[in-house]
Amino acid sequence: MPDEQPVRLHCFAHSADGVHVFDDWTAGVGPGVEPVPVLLPGGAARRGEPRTTTHRALLAELLPRFTAPHPAPYVLYGHGLGALMALTVTRALHEEGLPGPALLAVGACSLTHLPDGLPDVRRASDDELLHVLGGRGAVPPGSDEGIWLRAALPVLRADLELAQSLHEAADRPTTAGPLTTPVLVVASQGNPLAPPSVADGWRARTQGPTWVRTVPGRHFFVRGGRELPRLLGRACRVARRLAKQPAPVG
Repeated sequence: MPDEQPVRLHCFAHSADGVHVFDDWTAGVGPGVEPVPVLLPGGAARRGEPRTTTHRALLAELLPRFTAPHPAPYVLYGHGLGALMALTVTRALHEEGLPGPALLAVGACSLTHLPDGLPDVRRASDDELLHVLGGRGAVPPGSDEGIWLRAALPVLRADLELAQSLHEAADRPTTAGPLTTPVLVVASQGNPLAPPSVADGWRARTQGPTWVRTVPGRHFFVRGGRELPRLLGRACRVARRLAKQPAPVG
C-alpha cells in the first residue's frame, strides 16, 4: 500500500569512519525500504567523540534507539565489525524480551575467531600490534605502508578492541536461550577472511532460518557495487511480508 511505512534497514559499517559507504543506498535498495546508516562516536559528524571500544559501551550507545516501539518491521545489516555490532544489538533485545529485527543480515564477518596471531589488543604494545598488522615485519617501519599503519594505529586499535570485546560477548550463552531471528549471511568468493563457509558459525547462533548469498568482490564488497543494496532491499521486502503472516497456533 502506498501509505505503508517503509522497512528501515539499519546499516552498521566496518568502522565508525566507514559509515559513508551507505550514503548512496537509497536508490539501490528499491521501493519500500529506507537505509539508516548507524553513526557511531568517532566517525563523520561525531569525529570529536571518543570511539566505542567495549561491549557495554556499544549497547549503551545503540540499544535505546531499538527499544522504542517501531511502526514497521526493521532489518539490521552489519559489514565486518558492523556484523558483530548488529548481532550484539539483536542478542540484547532478545535477552530483554523485546521485539528484535525481522531479519539480521551480516556480511564479511566470521564468528569463529579474530585474525590469526593477533595478541590481546587491550594489553599489546604498539610495536606488537604493528608487527602483526604489518604482516609480522613484512611492512618496513619507514615505508609508506609502515608510516600509514603507525598513523592509523589509534583507530585500528580501537576497532580491534571493540571486535575482541564483541567476540567474547558473542561466545557467552544468552540468558534467554538461543535466538530465533532469521539470518541472512552475505559472503564473497574473493574474501579469504570470510568465505561463504562462515555461514556455519552464524547458523549455529540462531534457531531461525539462515540463508547464504554470495556477491562479487573481496572483503569490502560493501563499497560501490549494486548487488549488495539490491539484495538487501529484496530481503527487507520479504521480511516485511513474512512479518505480516500470523504466528502458527500451538
